[in-house]
Amino acid sequence: MINQNCKWHLAQIKPNSQDIALRNLTRQGFETFAPNHNVTRRHRGKFVARTQPLFPGYLFVSINVLEGGWRSINNTYGVSRLVSFGADPVAVPSQLVEDLMLRCDDSSTITAPKLLKQGDEVRLLEGPFSDFVATVESVQTDQRIWILLDIMGRTTRAAVKERILQVV
Repeated sequence: MINQNCKWHLAQIKPNSQDIALRNLTRQGFETFAPNHNVTRRHRGKFVARTQPLFPGYLFVSINVLEGGWRSINNTYGVSRLVSFGADPVAVPSQLVEDLMLRCDDSSTITAPKLLKQGDEVRLLEGPFSDFVATVESVQTDQRIWILLDIMGRTTRAAVKERILQVV
């Protein structure tokens, strides 16, 4: 955070304006955070991996409510409004935002946790088995994870990269 008195708040953005809002808020000197995650979807018979916002239509902004400069956020191009109850915006728990930041890489994309061990239940995030739940059989040092998938009543063993797994 920029200042000890700053707290994280949630800004609602206009449709398809996340990049515009981020650019304009940064230009005004606000610290922003918009986490993304990788999603695999089927499009015209093929699997397509895309990066999408974790919270579509929202982004985090670090502001000091006591200074009063936060009102300019509501007039920023790309921003609809700060989420508030009453006259003042409501702060988001800082631990939540800090934990999200720790799980992100340099491009603000959520990464898989690094604490996988044998027997863990995991969800595949990409590929033809996207959203399947599997069991970790073993963890290799070359970032390959051997998993056991239940496909049509049979257990199938597969090697996947750790980055496409999420602990259930």
